[in-house]
Amino acid sequence: MKTSLPTILAALFLSAGLPAISAPAANPPTAAQPAETDKTCPISGRPANSSITAVYEGTKYAFADEACRTKFLDLRANSLYQKLGGKAAVDAAVESFYKKVLADDRIKHFFDDVNMDKQRRKQKEFLSAAFGGPAPYTGKDLRRAHANLPGLNESHFNAVAENLQKTLEELKLSKEIIDQVMAIAASTKDDVLNRKPATK
Repeated sequence: MKTSLPTILAALFLSAGLPAISAPAANPPTAAQPAETDKTCPISGRPANSSITAVYEGTKYAFADEACRTKFLDLRANSLYQKLGGKAAVDAAVESFYKKVLADDRIKHFFDDVNMDKQRRKQKEFLSAAFGGPAPYTGKDLRRAHANLPGLNESHFNAVAENLQKTLEELKLSKEIIDQVMAIAASTKDDVLNRKPATK
């Protein structure tokens, strides 16, 4: 399956209790996990020079050269992740979103047997990576992740989308950002519902 930025929101769409979902390949390169930052440049993959560093959201990253450090900082500054407000915004969005989902009689049953602390943590990590944050995320593609959810249909997808839009509005994001996110969400429908994509 070809992944792209739409994967990010699909992670929110009823991915109860599933392993991580792959971060979009189309996104800008992201940094290596913090444990690797002293050894490997998160941009080039070459050995890092411990004297060329940058700190982002409390984590220190080392780079192969100055050009890699500049690219890393530019990617962070121009990412949707940063425009949304970084880690604090992603954390707030996931917490608010799941409160709504778990109170929604149309979809809360999909989460009956899910460890929600783990689910929230996993979603926060995934969203950070998929919106262009510094750490990568890997796992199942959307179709496989949602294949065994009995009865999953368009009404459930729409319920999740409604809760997502309410969450974004409550966080007082701009209409432009909300529209962008909701368009991405809509583009994930075929994968989430395991349908054949419409032919053009």
